[in-house]
Amino acid sequence: MRSVNRTTLMGHVVAKPELKKTKSGKTVTSFALATNNEWLDADGNLQKSVDFHRIVSWDNLAEITAKYLDKGSPIYLEGRLSNRRYEGKNKIQYFVTEVNASSIHILKWKNENKAVETEELAVA
Repeated sequence: MRSVNRTTLMGHVVAKPELKKTKSGKTVTSFALATNNEWLDADGNLQKSVDFHRIVSWDNLAEITAKYLDKGSPIYLEGRLSNRRYEGKNKIQYFVTEVNASSIHILKWKNENKAVETEELAVA
């Protein structure tokens, strides 16, 4: 049986993505994406909450992400959920769930002189 691991998110970048190189020389960025939730409670009052998602992009997409995304950038992205475990400096095991982005669409450019309102940044 085939499996599906696909994630779609639309929200705002929390802070400018940080470009790094791994020990093996691969380029990577990671950043947080905020998504808003709204609903009416039993009394009809509007309730709001925010979820934060850890996003990772690699190689060419990482370079483009670092260049064009900034705090507050509204984006739509597609990718897959990934779980990993690592050991911290204090010898404690940490478990992380993150979204490995395969494409990112910038919904609004900061420079309004851009000819296109949205642009897709995808893995080549």
